[in-house]
Amino acid sequence: MYDLLKGLRVVEGSAFVAAPTCGLYLAQMGAEVIRFDNIGGGPDFRRWPLADNGSSLYWEGLNKGKKSVAIDLASPQGREIAQRLAAAPGEDGGLFVTNFPVEGFLSYDKLKALRDDLICVRVMGWADGSQGMDYTINSALGLPLMTGPVGDDAPVNHVLAAWDLLTGAYCAFSMVSALLARMRGMGGREIRAPLSDIGAATMANLGFSAETMLTGHQRPRMGNDVFGAFGRDFTTRDGEKLMLLCITPKQWEKALDVLGIGAGVAAVEAELGVSFAKDEGLRFTHRARLYPLFEQAFAAKTAAELTPAFDAGGVTWGSYQTMEAALNDPRLFKDNPMFESVTHPSGLTYPAPGAMGTIPQDVRRPVAPAPKLGQHTDEVLAEVLGLSGGEIARLHDAKVVAGA
Repeated sequence: MYDLLKGLRVVEGSAFVAAPTCGLYLAQMGAEVIRFDNIGGGPDFRRWPLADNGSSLYWEGLNKGKKSVAIDLASPQGREIAQRLAAAPGEDGGLFVTNFPVEGFLSYDKLKALRDDLICVRVMGWADGSQGMDYTINSALGLPLMTGPVGDDAPVNHVLAAWDLLTGAYCAFSMVSALLARMRGMGGREIRAPLSDIGAATMANLGFSAETMLTGHQRPRMGNDVFGAFGRDFTTRDGEKLMLLCITPKQWEKALDVLGIGAGVAAVEAELGVSFAKDEGLRFTHRARLYPLFEQAFAAKTAAELTPAFDAGGVTWGSYQTMEAALNDPRLFKDNPMFESVTHPSGLTYPAPGAMGTIPQDVRRPVAPAPKLGQHTDEVLAEVLGLSGGEIARLHDAKVVAGA
């Protein structure tokens, strides 16, 4: 947690991954992020993975450091409160992130009528308003048919919700960009960020779309081979699998030196009339000739023999390990200062990360847990909307709002 955005008030009306991720990033940089949900929780309040007591570890992770307001969003009065929160006055307010539909009670036009300089960042599925989520967008982009073993025609859905996460990060960037424009006198605006556009643009930015247009076909499956370079998993004498990557000339030369296969590689170069030293594309093209040399070198030694030699020689490598093992990796979790043991709304205590970036000039503030649903309802209604205690009590009596 840092203070770079301290003083900003962002209101979040959202569910699932992309929009809550945007709010999370802003909160971890110091913004006050107020999330409103339906009384009893929105569609993501009980999403897996779950703790043994039924609490969503997913919800606890994505909503750290936020405030929670519980509202009956089916009632006209509840919807009015949500609108007023999104468009509440204040120089550092009027910032709203959502994945609610373009039309409806949280449309930009309705909110702009309440506050002319409102900034709204809206996560969408498809740009035309059709419903779409990470995995359905991903399937449309062709990636599940590029991923997996050679010769297998079954689609492979990857585990990481990449488009959700990219969209969340892009939305946080867009929010800050729009705020900077507003501070320069350019007013408010709505920014629509469809997962489909994030996915399509990313595929184009990485050359996937141009490659397919020019060749007439999408990239074929190639198992664990790194496209356009030399990289793959190799098995040691004791059965451990290690990932080796050689993109730069330096990485290539160091790998050959440590594995002791320089002469064998030189023989292949002489036979083919090529030089692998400075052309990663050639290493990829002729990887079938190079793999046996690497396989034999890996198979001749144990992981305990190879890995310290790799480290000493500056080889770019990685071990394949389970999540259980990763939790004990000091570089990732165990000794990582980004993590702090926190007691969460579930009642469980476990390490949680703060901001992913480190600012050497600033001191990290403590990691704040996710709120209990409705924990800040009264506080927010009083401080942001200026409601009196009596007004808030009447809203509770009418079941328009709820506390924790």
